[in-house]
Amino acid sequence: MDAVLWIVLGVLLAVAEMFTFTFVLTMLSAGALAAAIAAGLGADVPVQAAVFAIVSALSLVAVRPVIRRHRQARLESDETPMGVEAISGSTGLVLEQVDTDHGLVKIDGELWTARSYDATQVLEPGERVRIIEVKGATAMVWRDF
Repeated sequence: MDAVLWIVLGVLLAVAEMFTFTFVLTMLSAGALAAAIAAGLGADVPVQAAVFAIVSALSLVAVRPVIRRHRQARLESDETPMGVEAISGSTGLVLEQVDTDHGLVKIDGELWTARSYDATQVLEPGERVRIIEVKGATAMVWRDF
């Protein structure tokens, strides 16, 4: 029964990691799964807890820095940005009036819903805008001078 509890904890931690992307919960999940193996081999609860703590700590110390270095190297590389990353910082053309509630812009030939990044700006059709960030499927824009 202890093994099932550790497996459930490991799976819950892995699922929670999908929402954080910090890689901490992944390491704790690995510890929980190692404790499940220990429980499956007949270890008592204090040994299971020790296995969980040791594997989690070792994972955090050894594996997480490697993952972080890899992520940082990818961000600093000269790779061409793709997706939403490529849109941020580019320019667009206002097709329908853009304010804090609604709007439509053309960015690299694609139509995007848009909102004014500055609540005081109202952008008229024909104006050029700079894309500050993308929230969901909405481009947050600023008047391009």
